[in-house]
Amino acid sequence: MTGTTGTASARRRREVVDALRRGTVPANGLDLLAVGVERFAPALDAELDTVAAGGSAFKAVRGEYGAGKTFLTRWLAERALRRGFAAAEVQISESETPLHRLETVYRRVAESLRTAAFPPSALRPVLDAWLYTLEADAAALDPTLADAAGTARLDEAVTGLLEKRLAAVSARTPVFAQALRAYRAAVMAQDNATADGIAAWLGGQPHVAAAVKRAAGVRGDLDHFGAMAFLQGLLTVLRDSGHPGLLLVLDEVETLQRVRGDVRDKALNALRQLVDEVDAGRFPGLYLVITGTPAFYDGPSGVPRLAPLAQRLATDLSTDPRFDNPRAVQLRLPGFDHDALVTLGLKVRDLYAEAAQEPGRVRERVDDAYVAELATAVAGGLGGKAGVAPRVFLKKLVGDVLDRVDQFPDFDPRRHYRLTLRRDELSDVERNAAGLAVPPAASPDDVDLDL
Repeated sequence: MTGTTGTASARRRREVVDALRRGTVPANGLDLLAVGVERFAPALDAELDTVAAGGSAFKAVRGEYGAGKTFLTRWLAERALRRGFAAAEVQISESETPLHRLETVYRRVAESLRTAAFPPSALRPVLDAWLYTLEADAAALDPTLADAAGTARLDEAVTGLLEKRLAAVSARTPVFAQALRAYRAAVMAQDNATADGIAAWLGGQPHVAAAVKRAAGVRGDLDHFGAMAFLQGLLTVLRDSGHPGLLLVLDEVETLQRVRGDVRDKALNALRQLVDEVDAGRFPGLYLVITGTPAFYDGPSGVPRLAPLAQRLATDLSTDPRFDNPRAVQLRLPGFDHDALVTLGLKVRDLYAEAAQEPGRVRERVDDAYVAELATAVAGGLGGKAGVAPRVFLKKLVGDVLDRVDQFPDFDPRRHYRLTLRRDELSDVERNAAGLAVPPAASPDDVDLDL
């Protein structure tokens, strides 16, 4: 089977292959591995267009472990970045980023913010681009300012334009606008230390120096109630700096099912509040995406626990998954079957061969039939669950097979390689599927009894 990877740059191929070798989802180049998500592209692209035009959108992605939720959201992020969007991915967790603490969620947004030109955190470059755009727009409105760089006239014009564009933000959270003014003043004065401190405060970072806060005319740290207003301000800055929107992914939202009951209720209510704000159009330029397992959307410890949220996310999924509506609020990922797993493996094999030292040997010894055999073996080792197998399958294919074939002329995977699955290389879900969740005792003597 021949692939369509010839147009990929050497750097993109290397980044993808290196990530698969580590057993992680690549951060870039996901279009090279897309299997089964292409059918969602028209609907998702239409929603990106809506957001770029000043609207907002919300999507809830559901799927079991291994169904490709993280892959889909990062694939969507790549499409958004190509359209000029900014993107941020936040991993929801009980200890580091609890969903009910929106000030922490906002801080993670600022930390993970990226654009096509700048990796995380791109907040400072975005702020600088915003300042540059203000000056350029002020000069465009008054051509006589084109040669007035550094003069009081240009400063006055930029200040007036800044106030006009921050009017909506100032009405809701005056401190955000005040900090932006102070940031511009610090940059103009070439006071980098103060500018860095104000940028950190705008990003929701705690423990910013008191001297920096005094210089900016602000007090305290960001709290739960100010977080959503700060997000609105960030969207304004992004739009004015040339980015039509922000794709914000809240990944692994199902983890809130494991927290204490009262904390879980707060988290669900925070999610409802976010969804309501998006639906009300209070976040123009925001595409909010959450991911979770079916148990989160349907189980007693998840969405059904809060009736208003359940109503907003309700989607008819009783039909054949082939006829799921990708425009609906919930997007169901059916997961991988054996054929999809093999197709993915062939894509990776072809991608690897493009940059291999011995591409002919790679294609000959890791032929289509062998890729199918390895996919069957990995899925079989995981209890026959192909949907759980993609991560392990690709890790074994790249690190155990393709690398060896490329480096060792005598290596034949059919003769020299035997698949092994160890507990320490598997996730909890993969260990359960493989029946390795609890290591058995070798004999009764291995059991310690406290007598």
